[in-house]
Amino acid sequence: MDESSTEDVAARLFLAVGRLSRSLRRAGVPGPGHGAVSALSTLVRSGPVRLGDLAAKEGVAAATMSRIVASLVEAGYARREPDPVDRRAWLATATEEGERILLGVRSTRVRELHRRIERLPEDLRATLAAALPALEALRADDD
Repeated sequence: MDESSTEDVAARLFLAVGRLSRSLRRAGVPGPGHGAVSALSTLVRSGPVRLGDLAAKEGVAAATMSRIVASLVEAGYARREPDPVDRRAWLATATEEGERILLGVRSTRVRELHRRIERLPEDLRATLAAALPALEALRADDD
């Protein structure tokens, strides 16, 4: 594949993934917004984490993450705990309710994606399945 073809694939993939992601977010259940769902997902996956570390993992400013976590705490989806290593700092952690709401949002979005995939012709479903290892390898760069 030449450079211009690779650039075209990158541009088309970027648009398709972005549009699909936005569309699936709109199909979700009522609850926290996308930034809060993403932060909550990180809290569930990572366990207790400092605000600055959470902001870095999510790629947002600490002030933005502070607002997101405050909204999660207010909704009962997360809690703040003193950092046992540095009592001046605090850790954010997901609550059981936060884990429950995250599972609900994910399952709603996965069901919607499943519905859309099922509507594709068989050849496109097979192509999509064959592309998964490449898409997963792209994501592996972020871990």
